[in-house]
Amino acid sequence: MENIFHYILQIKLSYLLQGLYLFTVFFVVSLIIHEKRDPVRTISWVLVIILLPLVGIFIYFVFGQNFRKQKLFNRKGLKDLAILDVVLQEQLASYSKRKLGNDIKEQFRPIISLLLNNSKSLYTENNCVALLNNGSETFAAIIDEISKAESFIHLEYYIFSDDKIGTQIQEILIEKAQNGVEVRLIYDDVGSWSLKSSFVQKMRDAGIEVYPFMKVSFPWFTRKVNFRNHRKIVVVDGRIGFVGGINVADRYIEGDPNLGFWRDTHLMIKGDAVHLLGVVFQMDWYFVSGKTFQNVEKYLPPLDKTGNTPVQICSAGPDSDWASIMQAYFSAITKAKEHIYISTPYFMPNESILTAIKTAALSGVDVRIMIPHKSDSTIVYWSTLSYLTEMLEAGVKFYLYEKGFNHSKIIMVDSYFASIGTANMDIRSFEDNFEVSAFIYDNGFAKELESQFHKDLLDCKLITLHTWERRPFINGLKESVARLFSPLL
Repeated sequence: MENIFHYILQIKLSYLLQGLYLFTVFFVVSLIIHEKRDPVRTISWVLVIILLPLVGIFIYFVFGQNFRKQKLFNRKGLKDLAILDVVLQEQLASYSKRKLGNDIKEQFRPIISLLLNNSKSLYTENNCVALLNNGSETFAAIIDEISKAESFIHLEYYIFSDDKIGTQIQEILIEKAQNGVEVRLIYDDVGSWSLKSSFVQKMRDAGIEVYPFMKVSFPWFTRKVNFRNHRKIVVVDGRIGFVGGINVADRYIEGDPNLGFWRDTHLMIKGDAVHLLGVVFQMDWYFVSGKTFQNVEKYLPPLDKTGNTPVQICSAGPDSDWASIMQAYFSAITKAKEHIYISTPYFMPNESILTAIKTAALSGVDVRIMIPHKSDSTIVYWSTLSYLTEMLEAGVKFYLYEKGFNHSKIIMVDSYFASIGTANMDIRSFEDNFEVSAFIYDNGFAKELESQFHKDLLDCKLITLHTWERRPFINGLKESVARLFSPLL
């Protein structure tokens, strides 16, 4: 009798656990559907939860949930708009009266209006820009400028490492802080997970203000770990700024042990657009520290005439009303008449960008996309390759960079429009990460960037549809499986 009782109890417990699991799955799937996100991404998350019992639910709560995003970033939005509103309204009025951006090619003028409306990205013309093609060039320029700082230095990085280059920059920052220069640093708590607390404390002891972006700690990590600050910004005295793909780590100079030579692209700006980089930093500084900048003229000082290159600085993130960088890419791609050149380390676009690129190629536009032959993520690599067949069939030319790892995030259209920034061509950059990009309207600069793109092509292998269709069956299977997860990566 006792054995029968235990048997019945086990059956009841089994049914109870199954019922509890099914209820949990139903609850989580309902949450995903309620978020009204992209249908492809919704289906992907549902499949993960159904195919990976328990593990899938855990992965979703760590990396996928959006339902608390608005509450999480309410505080961040408090100061985001006021500082720009007056100038923004003036520029929108001037644009409508054709008193703004009249020297810009007509096909690209709507992008100015788009960025004004979707991200309050002010239009500036008093700029001089310089292209930096690798880590050595970039850090030489950054170190030179921060060494000359007289008033303040603001730095914001996804990765700030305590290796050789990180220590070199740390020492300069400490020296400047001890000499009365205000120094502030924001680092992403996930991207800089290996940064030693003693390294940070040494800077704080010297008078440098240092804050992590959205510190991740148990048990509250699940609502924060998915939304990361992927920006790389340096602003010196409000007169010179840097933005692009290069983080503070030795591999950006010396290369990676597994990937080899590290190819990357960064931008140095002198002029009014630096103020816009400064505003992005100020917004993020308020979010991480709760502190505001009282003396506006100190941090946004009047600038002398430095150049005539039109630039808009666009910041985007999970707190944005619109996927502004993605929309700018979409607009530029659909306006192309001659050619589109793209270099990105990760190519997992959403359906809008995918359709825009294929449509451009089918319309006769010369579309060339450069991706690394090696990747720092296996599943991302196979997911990227899963897009090649349909792109090649549409006439897109795909190049695999074989010299090492190309981490550049650039797009060029018709030798006139160019973008350099931190955003990859993937859904994570479009929706989940805090990103920043410079959009430049200039024939000379675009041609310089395109010239470097063509040099990089010499280190690439062109993939043809004929050879691609003859790849091993197992490769195609890996791509198909990875593609299921691409909206989630």
